[in-house]
Amino acid sequence: MTETVPPPAVTDQGVGASARRPDATLKVTGEFAYASDLWLDGMVWGVTLRSPHPSAWIRSIDAGPALAMPGVLAVLTHEDVPGAKFYGLDLKDQPVLAIDQVRYQGEPVAVVAAEHPETARRAAAAVVVDYEPREAVTDPRKSRDVVRRQPVRRGDTFEAEVVVTGEYEVGMQDQAPLGPESGLAVPAEDGGVDLYAATQWLHVDRDQIAPCLGLPPEKVRLTLAGVGGAFGAREDLSMQIHACMLALRLDRPVKMVYGREESFFGHVHRHPAWMRYEHGATRDGRLVYVRAEILLDGGAYCSSTPAVVGNAASLGAGPYEVPNVHVDATGVYTNNPPCGAMRGFGAVQACYAYESQMDRLAEACGLSPVEIRLRNAVSQGSRLATGQVIDSPAPLAAMLRELASMPLPEASRGERDLRTLPGGVSQTTHGESVRRGVGYGVGIKNICFSEGFDDYSTARVRAELVGGEPRVTVHTAAAEVGQGLVTLQAQIARTELGIEDVTVAAADTSVGSAGSSSASRQSYVTGGAVRAACEAVRERFGGLPPREALARFGPIEATREYRHRPTYPMDPDTGQGDSHTQLALCVHRAVVDVDVELGLVKVVELAAVQDVGRMMNPQALEGQIHGGSAQGLGLALMEEIQVRDGQVLNPSFTDYLIPTILDMPPMQLKIVEFPDPAAPYGLRGAGEPPTLSSTPAIAAAVRAATGLRLTRVPVRPEDIALSDSGITEGASDGKRA
Repeated sequence: MTETVPPPAVTDQGVGASARRPDATLKVTGEFAYASDLWLDGMVWGVTLRSPHPSAWIRSIDAGPALAMPGVLAVLTHEDVPGAKFYGLDLKDQPVLAIDQVRYQGEPVAVVAAEHPETARRAAAAVVVDYEPREAVTDPRKSRDVVRRQPVRRGDTFEAEVVVTGEYEVGMQDQAPLGPESGLAVPAEDGGVDLYAATQWLHVDRDQIAPCLGLPPEKVRLTLAGVGGAFGAREDLSMQIHACMLALRLDRPVKMVYGREESFFGHVHRHPAWMRYEHGATRDGRLVYVRAEILLDGGAYCSSTPAVVGNAASLGAGPYEVPNVHVDATGVYTNNPPCGAMRGFGAVQACYAYESQMDRLAEACGLSPVEIRLRNAVSQGSRLATGQVIDSPAPLAAMLRELASMPLPEASRGERDLRTLPGGVSQTTHGESVRRGVGYGVGIKNICFSEGFDDYSTARVRAELVGGEPRVTVHTAAAEVGQGLVTLQAQIARTELGIEDVTVAAADTSVGSAGSSSASRQSYVTGGAVRAACEAVRERFGGLPPREALARFGPIEATREYRHRPTYPMDPDTGQGDSHTQLALCVHRAVVDVDVELGLVKVVELAAVQDVGRMMNPQALEGQIHGGSAQGLGLALMEEIQVRDGQVLNPSFTDYLIPTILDMPPMQLKIVEFPDPAAPYGLRGAGEPPTLSSTPAIAAAVRAATGLRLTRVPVRPEDIALSDSGITEGASDGKRA
């Protein structure tokens, strides 16, 4: 949009500043209201009954024993669903409540409402379901039920002087949000329902809920409740339809809050992956070709598996110049837990494999891990494996050089604080078997939705005088899930309008869609929408200062949609096409100490360089990079949902391990700014890229310390201590940690 009036000067709380978060004080003092804190007089409690089997027929359901319990108000099954019985993000294949069969352990079978939550739980346990268990398909390599297969074909030369092959596996990671799935459904006088819930995508929630309730969309109104983390786990529905069904049946408010164990069954997870790669190069390390087979376990239902497959395929060769590519990415159904969106979304799995391959290629060519990447790094003007041209800055080589120049932590000398050794406060080692390793990782991630998705956001901005002073209200449906989006919307309004007093209204469906808080897209699209709406308001100031303009013209309001440039579906046979809006790069270096006898790993330091186009809020940005790196560390060393024969073995934070403050090392960060001319303010989405490159960097550092191949993440202690191949003495630099 052509600007007729330039924006006012940037304030100390505008774009580019580390502006204060309006929710910060409440969160650190424990006063912030999360969805699980919702309360309304007269409300009752809902609980879900879930299948104990990964695959079974349902012969019958007897709710009688539950309904006979005092305080139990309702037990609903699939027969009570008032509208469509199926929903889903991409394909409506998931039943609201199981009909004649269950396809995974934890599938909802019935919902119960009672006056007290404990009564509801006891009543759910009293519902008698007659199951006929059947053989479950739990090995994706044996599944013939394909969700999507996407090939990528480029070039025709698949011979080279140096060839390395490898098979790699990525376990099932959980988003592990600290806030469980929760919400409050309130029946309305017009026969509709108002739902207050923790989610990532208000309008798509509504568009799935309304048909199942047999209601028009305008009678299903959603308001975002406080969200305690998301990372993709809240992109799919959980309790939303169930709570609304109960509220409409009883004509009373219904609250549902999952416990920690139920949360593991109530949301999707990261797709486990099995990958086979072959890289061919010249003797001096120039890539000639990449072949790859990527298999993703989508679990029982579709969710966002098609898009995850597309990302894995299109980015499967990594950020490297490769003239010949032959990739096949496939997502399949199994009777394992459903998998869908998680930070990095298909690119994480591929990144671990292609980066492991780059290290093997470096070794085969006699080059350092940094040099092999420098010789093949993409830059502006390079073509991806899909043929798409990188038409904005891609300073990968400069980022690698910057990373390599960062000082390494000093090796220990003499006595050490045992807390700094592998095993930490457990004091399982005194350093006699500890070796140090250094590893590198590079990742490339698409930003915003891809493959022709109509990806946009809507913003309404109102400027008015309140008590004689200008005030701005910004209203979008964009979900604040902890990433700082509320802060950023206010920063943009201050910058564009020159008005300090800005309020960001609660996100709800009374304003147009803002899309999902995923794909690192909200700063781009909702930031773009808020900016466009502010520009429209500013133009109506007529060049006057805000106070004068508002005194003369009265309140001024504008609503604008913002769309990024179009993308296109990948060709189903060749994968060619401009499928992505924007691409982002991050590089990591990891330093680890490994006790090779006990198999314990301590990450000593992480260093990262990331191009963000333009820093919108430096402090929040640093937090995103730290957080993404922490999740990458978790995937590298400790986080995995253990599934055996379709049964989840560790649905708790006792047994599903996530990094704590003691696991996270100091980080060196270098944030570079190479603006993308197609993006608002030149920004580049930043939330996901650090999750990609941190995992392979840590795995590479462990390999360097041990000399082991370690082709699976997370790396477990037994993979090191009980390895059949044995530890290579002095595997990295011959120095003890």
